[in-house]
Amino acid sequence: MAVFVAPAGARPRDDALAGAFRCAPIAESRQWLDCYYGAVQPVRAGLGMPPALASQLKLASAPPAGGQPRDEHVRDEVMSAAAGCIRITGERPWLDCYYAAATPMRALLGLSAPPTAPKPLPQLAYVPPPAQPASNRPPPMPRNAGLLDGMFNETKPIVRNIAMQSFTLDRNGAFTVTLADGQVWAQLEEDQIYHPARWRRAGPDKLVTIAPGPMHTFSMKVSGQSRAYKVRRLR
Repeated sequence: MAVFVAPAGARPRDDALAGAFRCAPIAESRQWLDCYYGAVQPVRAGLGMPPALASQLKLASAPPAGGQPRDEHVRDEVMSAAAGCIRITGERPWLDCYYAAATPMRALLGLSAPPTAPKPLPQLAYVPPPAQPASNRPPPMPRNAGLLDGMFNETKPIVRNIAMQSFTLDRNGAFTVTLADGQVWAQLEEDQIYHPARWRRAGPDKLVTIAPGPMHTFSMKVSGQSRAYKVRRLR
């Protein structure tokens, strides 16, 4: 939260992501995408790259509001992927990740793959996670009138007190949980470092609750424990 409260000390990528969230009120999806590209200008400038298009910079500096935003589920998918780029070290690899996150919206609009920008630094290959079928994708976060809704305030749980059927741990200690209704959720890699699993077995007494968190993340709690784990849905 300090990133948004004290922008003077923020990194260029933090300024870029905050700018992308400010594009939310734009109704037209193509304009929203141009605003998303214009918002990344702080990172492009820090890398010594040519500026984004003037029209994109104008949209990012003053996003127009009016009308119902379209294709919100695709926007949520793009912003969730862009927020996940935070784990990448190096501004240029992060920029590649940010651009790759926009692929679902480009596909929806019938656009080609993002153009390759000049590379002052070696490019780190990035493979975005496979898109989930619409029927299995976690529901998008509701949008209210407030511009920053969904960035900080938690909403109602989307999973409430469902028994943990089984779980596994990978070699790094991150868990993958299967619930009694068939849903499968995995712990984020960066979360397991600070929050390793503290239960020893699954069963009907291990009740799981999952709720949307800040910046399109999800928090999971297990009955009998006060801590929350950051997770993503696999199916």
